[in-house]
Amino acid sequence: MASRRVQTKMAMRSKLHLLRTLINSKSVKKNYIILDAFIYIMKLRLQLEAIQREYQQLLNHVQEVKVEKFIGTRFLVKVTCKKGKDVLVSILEVFEDMKLIVVQARVTSRYFFGMEAIVEAENEATLDVRALTRALQMAIHKQSFEYLK
Repeated sequence: MASRRVQTKMAMRSKLHLLRTLINSKSVKKNYIILDAFIYIMKLRLQLEAIQREYQQLLNHVQEVKVEKFIGTRFLVKVTCKKGKDVLVSILEVFEDMKLIVVQARVTSRYFFGMEAIVEAENEATLDVRALTRALQMAIHKQSFEYLK
C-alpha cells in the first residue's frame, strides 16, 4: 500500500514537472503551477479569439477582380470575394450581358468565393477589359448588399 502511494506521488510530481515545463512556469509549488497553467490557457484562448476575429475580417473584406488578355479573343478572368448568395449567377449574368462565352471555369466556395475562367468575346472590339472589370466589381458589390438583406 505504501509503495502505491509513493508511485502515485512520483507520477504526480512527474506530471507537475511536465506541466511546469510546457507552460514555462517558474513556480515550484503545486498550487502556483496550476494557477500559471490556468493563466496560460486563458492567454491561449484570447489569442485564438483574436485570430478568429482577424480571419473573419479578412474573409469579409477579400475582393479581387482581375481580367487579362489571354489568346486572341479569349480573356482570363479571376474573381475572389466573400461568399454570398448567387455570386456565381451574378457573374454569369455579366458575361451574358457582355456577350461573352465561358470556355472553361473553375469555382471554389469553401471559405470564400473564387473563380478562374476563360471567356471568349465575339471579337476583340466587343470586349473592354476595364468595362468587364468594373461590371464584375459592381455585380459582386451588389451581391454583398443583397446578402445582408
